[in-house]
Amino acid sequence: MYRTEITRRQFIERTAAVAGGILLAPAAAKIGWAGVKKTAVDQVPLGKTGLKLSRLGIGCGTNSGRVQQELGQEGFNKLVRYAYDQGITYIDIARSYRTHTMLGEAIKGLPREKLFIQTKMGGNPDNPLEEIDSYRKTYGVDYIDCLLVHCMIKPGWEEERKRVMDAMQEAKDKKIIRAHGVSCHSLPALARSVELDWVDVHLVRVNPQGAHMDTADSNSWNAPSNVSHVPPVMEQVALMRKKNRGVIGMKIVGEGDFKNPEDREKSIRFAMQPGLLDAVTIGFKSAAEIDEAIQRVNSALATTV
Repeated sequence: MYRTEITRRQFIERTAAVAGGILLAPAAAKIGWAGVKKTAVDQVPLGKTGLKLSRLGIGCGTNSGRVQQELGQEGFNKLVRYAYDQGITYIDIARSYRTHTMLGEAIKGLPREKLFIQTKMGGNPDNPLEEIDSYRKTYGVDYIDCLLVHCMIKPGWEEERKRVMDAMQEAKDKKIIRAHGVSCHSLPALARSVELDWVDVHLVRVNPQGAHMDTADSNSWNAPSNVSHVPPVMEQVALMRKKNRGVIGMKIVGEGDFKNPEDREKSIRFAMQPGLLDAVTIGFKSAAEIDEAIQRVNSALATTV
């Protein structure tokens, strides 16, 4: 059902066709917001959730959070505060990240209403509502902005995670969380997520190099990938946009693999295509990396129409 290998010519043709469809979809993309200067730290709508977040987010899970954990608590605090001072209010984290227990101290004292905290629940806990409460306690907050089912790879993942999904809906009804969704690590799981009305927000692996992208392999969360896997993912993103879902891109710098500045530039420009994504999350380990990402996003946005 999901073809994993295509020719270079097919890749170019399909990517152009899909990107063209995405670019023409939203009204905002059609007019290009003429006269409005867009930046990395704009507060942007997240699909039809009614929520807003900074276009660029700080990811706290590079290599499962090892990269950020190695900064130590004080270093991590400084990193998160530096990002906030630049206008980055979207924080992306997960229960399985090594930084999960570090975030509460890092954001202590910051205005809660200005932050957008997205976290993720892995596994299938017996009492998901208690799990959600533990997240709120760990982060020192009353509510979670967005909670995702984490790292789905099976095409029928919603059947196994029904208890978790029901609990997330209950938490949303009680305003303990404000939106729910899923992060996927295979193309079959991604395609299924688009079909489910329950999903408010998609966290999608996106870069034009095809690094760490979703493939047809539904048995591995990190199957090898290449540029041939980009068009099928973009087709699913186009369907998400048609449904006005919240769409956030991850793996923008290839889980830190894009050591060449040209690769980072290429990927950020790809991600900033009008109408493609609402926001992106990038894992940082230094203020310099934050500054570079902001500059590259701003530059990409300045040249989009």
